[in-house]
Amino acid sequence: MHRLASPGVDSSSAPVEEGHGSRAGRRGAAWTLIVLTPLIAELSFGSTPIRWGYLVLLWIPVYGSGVLLIRELVRRAGRGWPSILLLGFGYGLLEDGVGLQALTSPNLYGAADWGLRVAGVNLAYWEATAIYHVVFSAAVPIALTELIFARHGRRPYLRSGGLVLAAVVTVLGVLVLRFTVPIAQDAGYQAPLPFLIGAVTAVILLGLVALRVLPRWHPSPTDRPVGPVGGWAVAAFLATAGYLVLSHPMFGATQPAFAHGDLVAVPMVAVVVLAAGCLIVLSVAGRSSRWTDRHRLAVIGGALVGHTVAGIPITAFVERTVVDRVGLGLIAVITVIGLVLFDRRLRKP
Repeated sequence: MHRLASPGVDSSSAPVEEGHGSRAGRRGAAWTLIVLTPLIAELSFGSTPIRWGYLVLLWIPVYGSGVLLIRELVRRAGRGWPSILLLGFGYGLLEDGVGLQALTSPNLYGAADWGLRVAGVNLAYWEATAIYHVVFSAAVPIALTELIFARHGRRPYLRSGGLVLAAVVTVLGVLVLRFTVPIAQDAGYQAPLPFLIGAVTAVILLGLVALRVLPRWHPSPTDRPVGPVGGWAVAAFLATAGYLVLSHPMFGATQPAFAHGDLVAVPMVAVVVLAAGCLIVLSVAGRSSRWTDRHRLAVIGGALVGHTVAGIPITAFVERTVVDRVGLGLIAVITVIGLVLFDRRLRKP
């Protein structure tokens, strides 16, 4: 396992009439998010090979329920994208640190070979996966789902009972990871207890900051020009591909960006600069009154296609087959077609 939506103004929050129809619609939105998340985070990047696509069912509890839980907690608390991004980082700690234990394992996924293993923690791997989870495990699936079901705005999809169930299933999903992948691929390894305690504590603190400390999300609108929709799609594609190429080993290399030893710190710094720049640009653009749903879709789509295309040299050239490489190419084509059709729908008055 492995592993932008704009953090700007959210979709319309016009009232939705109560009744069976609206409840059914919100349930549909919840299930859409549950299914989309592992498909985006795992299958469309190639972390789960196309040949083993059925394993997505195994990832639904941790990915689907986990990200649905993030979305519900944030929306119920009246918070916005900064809180979603922060909880996405916490999600990565739970999955890779507690469930898979890949953040500290000297063996799993070859993560220790990526470079900068400090105090038993695989820092280069952690940076790459942390950003990936924030973007492709949390932000993109949530943003896409909220765009598809824009009529529900920022309203919660679940009732209180559903929220509790999502939390329970998420915990069970982490346990499923812990007792499947590591046991099969990293038998005998146990992450240090202090790290596990620290990771869980960090997740709790991140949750408190995201849901209680960060202010409620009421961005001040501007009239700043935002540029053409197509430009945002291209920029998102290039930024995503750039981040993945800089942060992940490719074509069977052991370190990101073909670095050697501690020189991996150079692309790591470049990734931080790139991510921070994207966040600032999207924050500014998203507050503009000229920022539309089509701009949001362009950013989401460019990122999705970019991460699938980059996944071919990153995930499909290590113990993978032609089927896996061609499969990722087909996913990229299908994604483009789906985005074009969705964009046409958004153009309609």
